[in-house]
Amino acid sequence: MANTNREKLFNEFPPVPTEAWETVITADLKGADYERKLVWRTGEGFNVRPYYRAENLDGIRFLGSQAGEFPYVRGTRTNNAWRIHQTVEVDDPAKANAEALDMLNKGVDSLGFRIRREGLAAEELDVLLKGICLPAIDLVFSGKHIGRVAETLLDKLEKEQIDKEAVHIACCVDPLVKNLSAKGDFCSPDGEKCFARIASLMEKSRAYKHVRIVTVSAQLFGNAGSTIVEELAFALSAGNDYLARLTDRGIDAETIARKLRFSFSVTSNYFLEIAKFRAARMLWANIVKGYGPENCACKMMIHAETSRWNQTVYDPYVNMLRGTTEAMSAAIGGVYSLEVTPFDRAFETPTEFSKRIARNVELLLKHEAHFDQVVDPAGGSYYVENLTESIANEAWKLFLEIEEKGGYTAAYRSGYIKERIEASAAAKDKNIATRRQILLGANQFPNFTEVAPAEIAAETVARTQGEGNVLTPYRGAMAFEAMRLHVDRSGKEPKAFMLTCGNLAMARARAQFSCNFFACAGIRVIDNTYFKSIEEGAKAALESKADIVVVCASDDDYAEAAPKVKELLGGKAILVVAGAPACMAELEAQGIKHFIHVRSNVLETLKSYLKEMGI
Repeated sequence: MANTNREKLFNEFPPVPTEAWETVITADLKGADYERKLVWRTGEGFNVRPYYRAENLDGIRFLGSQAGEFPYVRGTRTNNAWRIHQTVEVDDPAKANAEALDMLNKGVDSLGFRIRREGLAAEELDVLLKGICLPAIDLVFSGKHIGRVAETLLDKLEKEQIDKEAVHIACCVDPLVKNLSAKGDFCSPDGEKCFARIASLMEKSRAYKHVRIVTVSAQLFGNAGSTIVEELAFALSAGNDYLARLTDRGIDAETIARKLRFSFSVTSNYFLEIAKFRAARMLWANIVKGYGPENCACKMMIHAETSRWNQTVYDPYVNMLRGTTEAMSAAIGGVYSLEVTPFDRAFETPTEFSKRIARNVELLLKHEAHFDQVVDPAGGSYYVENLTESIANEAWKLFLEIEEKGGYTAAYRSGYIKERIEASAAAKDKNIATRRQILLGANQFPNFTEVAPAEIAAETVARTQGEGNVLTPYRGAMAFEAMRLHVDRSGKEPKAFMLTCGNLAMARARAQFSCNFFACAGIRVIDNTYFKSIEEGAKAALESKADIVVVCASDDDYAEAAPKVKELLGGKAILVVAGAPACMAELEAQGIKHFIHVRSNVLETLKSYLKEMGI
């Protein structure tokens, strides 16, 4: 009966060919350019269509594989039980231990220890791990002298004769990215000691199947402003460099691959991030396969942490929302473990509250949204499968380009990788300045009444550049935040007055646009519903003692309204016209030189007004 009803339903709705859809779309566009209006040119170097159909899956070779099957597009496991990860800063091992135990009681099942002291003696490691059942959780060690810490840790495992198959531990030894890219070179002048130690650690931990020695810190690329494709390609290249260097030292590829782990950032680019993780597993599986190990060694272990690049200091609670969508991308994308960055990380040491919220994002996704109950829920989506294919293709092209330059180390030392990431970061910065890319609370929809508290230091919003050939993480909102903080600390309170007149609907729309525009610099806005006459509006503007008066009307009204307002203000305030009317040239000829509109460079325009006001 059910099948009969279904057939009747399909008869009511016959299939519609793509040509029919395209005919309707073309008619609706009324002559507008299809490519410009509906096709999205991503920053990753490929186009995204306005819609996808089953026919768009033709030619995608990885379709049909299941979770746990090569090339692992759909996941390396047959479940989606990712690990909830949080990191503890280790200055005092006893205090760090107490914090770690507290986290374990609140839902965390993967602990990170970032060592901030000069090494960690065996007795200190015992204090740090006191009361923690090693086989029950994942442990990740990072920070200072991590090679020595790994040695001490392996000695502890041997001494206590812990089941070699039961422990899940990762160490973030990473001379290629953390040292070469973040500090300018390896931990020793020629790098030989670094790789000799890694080889030794891999041999020493060979019997421990779930102990990883090297972590490719790909999040550095994303947090320095790279594209998703660049982050993936550079991570693959660094991983391949480890394989090549260590096989040259006589270690078999299977052992090396099992000792590698990858750590990525995950941004708010929701669907592209899901596709990134799917593409990453597939590409890495094919790279490792080229070295000839068993298939299971081709599985990529992926840790993800939500982006720091797009966190904001102003309106910081928005960071909670960013972290939530980013965590969703990572969970749907099938990562092994995930850390949600606390919302206040950008401007203070995370509080107990912010860490709890970060943890609870993942707990909610697991226990209330049940994301862990479905493997690769995006699989089969025409859109996501095509994104996966596109990201994989672009990342592979870039990977091969790096290989032609001699591999990751040679490409990085030549300056190529840094130059490429800086170019991508500059493009993002321009998009933020012109609001083609939105960071809520910074360059769009700011909290009008917010003033930075005294605890926010100027250094928090100051972007620094590392010396030499090093990558320096930053946040995309920093330029806007530095401008706004400067206004907040200037001792002045600049005001912008909305003089609404003419066509009511256009006046209100442009007043709302202008309020958002000026509030991004911390300029206090005085909005007004409507003035019946220009004289009434100009009088109110002068009485407000506003530094800026914004004429908000329709394009047809400006030819008459703007010159009249200029005359009535008498130079006592900066006059701004909201919009780009056809009569702009005529108004400029009359001395009206300030216009704001959707094509404005918001950052540079606001800076120029602040300079004119002497701030």
